[in-house]
Amino acid sequence: MAAKGINLPQLCCLLLSVSTAVLAGRDFYKILGVTKSASIRDIKKAYRKLAMQLHPDRNPDDPKAQDKFADLGAAYEVLSDEEKRGQYDKYGEDGLKEGHHGSHNDIFSSFFGDFGFMFGGNRQQQDRNIPRGNDITFDLEVTLEEVYSGNFVEVVRNKPVAKEASGKRKCNCRQEMRTTQLGPGRFQMTQEMVCDECPNVKLVNEEKTLEVEIEQGVRDDMEYPFIGEGEPHIDGEPGDLRFRIKVLKHPVFERRGDDLYTNVTISLVEALVGFQMDIVHLDGHKVHIVRDKITKPGARMWKKGEGLPNFDNINIRGSLIITFDVEFPPTQLDEQQKDEQILNDEEFLCSFRLKVLKNNNCR
Repeated sequence: MAAKGINLPQLCCLLLSVSTAVLAGRDFYKILGVTKSASIRDIKKAYRKLAMQLHPDRNPDDPKAQDKFADLGAAYEVLSDEEKRGQYDKYGEDGLKEGHHGSHNDIFSSFFGDFGFMFGGNRQQQDRNIPRGNDITFDLEVTLEEVYSGNFVEVVRNKPVAKEASGKRKCNCRQEMRTTQLGPGRFQMTQEMVCDECPNVKLVNEEKTLEVEIEQGVRDDMEYPFIGEGEPHIDGEPGDLRFRIKVLKHPVFERRGDDLYTNVTISLVEALVGFQMDIVHLDGHKVHIVRDKITKPGARMWKKGEGLPNFDNINIRGSLIITFDVEFPPTQLDEQQKDEQILNDEEFLCSFRLKVLKNNNCR
């Protein structure tokens, strides 16, 4: 008598689903909180945000913090590489087993610099007895287009790194007081330099690529720090590297806070009877303008929400302020030019009535 239970087809389906789940491994898209159609920029932004939140130094009470951080690094390493991402999408994590994964420390430091520091404080609060190399500040020029849309900029850094060399050297030198007995009841105290003996080192230049995120709405002179990427110190810690934002002048738009200003030149006829036009914005989209009344020289038009995104809240945008300049004839017109101008004006007026004013009152 056959035992009641799961029949053969059901058992096969169950085993197939279990094996598929095993082969699939970790869901890297879920770990990063992005969709499968996410762009490389979306992936980088998600990683940057989560890396700071999930770093073990920020979660000392979470026993799984190290594992979460490792999963995040693995997800970013795969999804930020087109070839690895393609393999992962086809075969899951199991299809990547023959590949060699890099260190998550290297990934994290490419965004934030060396991370051997406590998140709860800053470098100034650490042990003041530890010598530090000099901090370095570089001006990073960005375009207004990058401020409007955001971007990731890769900077190649040639950094001196201390490497072990043959021989010994004096290190950890310090001033100490030494007492010498000169006779019964007589002592002399002198200050002298005392040093330890350490392995010798040499500084070797190493090339490293740092990734700077140009956030939407970033302001002039804001700084992006990379901890430990400054000048090295043989007996201590390296200084910090800071990128100071410098927004380049734009040929069309001028930034004032979150607002954008631009000037548009119109003809004398357009100033009198009206006009319509498109202004190409920083990301390529067009801002449509219609005027059906007299436009005086210096008149302004506000287009709300067409300015720059606010750095603290990118859902808030400034305004686009358009100033109109009226182009007048450069010289006095002769009789023939006046006749030609009148003819051109009549043709323009007729076209304007048809297209803008919806008025077919043309001769």
